[in-house]
Amino acid sequence: MRKYIVLTILFVLPLIVYLFFASGINNFAKLPVVTQDVMEISGISNESIKNKITILGFFGKNVKDRYGDAGNLNQEIYKRFHEFVDFQFIILQPPGTKQLTDDLLLELNRLTQTNFKNWKFVSLSEKDLVKVFESLKTNLKLESDLGTSHVFIIDRDGNLRGRDDSNGVKFGYDSRFVADINNNMVDDVKVILAEYRMALKKNNIYKGKL
Repeated sequence: MRKYIVLTILFVLPLIVYLFFASGINNFAKLPVVTQDVMEISGISNESIKNKITILGFFGKNVKDRYGDAGNLNQEIYKRFHEFVDFQFIILQPPGTKQLTDDLLLELNRLTQTNFKNWKFVSLSEKDLVKVFESLKTNLKLESDLGTSHVFIIDRDGNLRGRDDSNGVKFGYDSRFVADINNNMVDDVKVILAEYRMALKKNNIYKGKL
């Protein structure tokens, strides 16, 4: 009897585990596109949201009010995924906030000693910044300082990804709340990066790590 039990553990259990994870991948291999063709910024800046996985944010004129948001995003998202080659943070900023964002990066670096080369603050005119936000076509609004606590996942084709289920459409993630980041955003970033990695493997050009 022991012999059969051992054989079952050695041969049957791995098969069950494989089938379990295979079915899981099929069920969560795709993160829904909730908005197509977010406005590209390469024509109005030196950066692009195409061909990379982008976390897009808007910290507004009152950058000091976003220190907590930035800390949550850095700790829970950026530090976990920043070594993935084609992963970036882009925070679109109104003119006149560069010194404030430089100070924010210095503070984040002081606290965590993380390489922030893929965390990019991009200055746009107020008009262009609003246009990009409006192209997300969400149910959210920019605050009066042209900022928001919500951040957004943009895929390599420039589409906004989120959730569309029985709870409604989730366009973005509220960076004020660690619960929203941990319970939703972390999983969704893992899905979109896994999807990207599988696409690269399919074309034999996989790079980076997840």
